[in-house]
Amino acid sequence: MIREFLQERLGVEAEKITSDALLDDLGVDSFMVLELIFEFEERFGITLAKDLKTPRTISEMASLMDRLRGEYQS
Repeated sequence: MIREFLQERLGVEAEKITSDALLDDLGVDSFMVLELIFEFEERFGITLAKDLKTPRTISEMASLMDRLRGEYQS
C-alpha cells in the first residue's frame, strides 16, 4: 500500500522505495503522511489513535501499519 501510494501520488520510482528510505527524501510531507494513514484506516476499517508517533522511514511506516492491523485483527 505504501509503495502504491508513493508511486501513484508522487511518482516515486520503485527502486527508491526501500525500507530505509526517509519519507522526507521521497517528497512525503506531514500532510501526505496523514493522507496515507487515512487511506490505511479506510482500507482496513480501523481508526488509529491520534497520538501516534509520525514515522520517518518506509520501514517505520510499514511496521506501524503491520502492528496496528494485527492489533485490530486479533
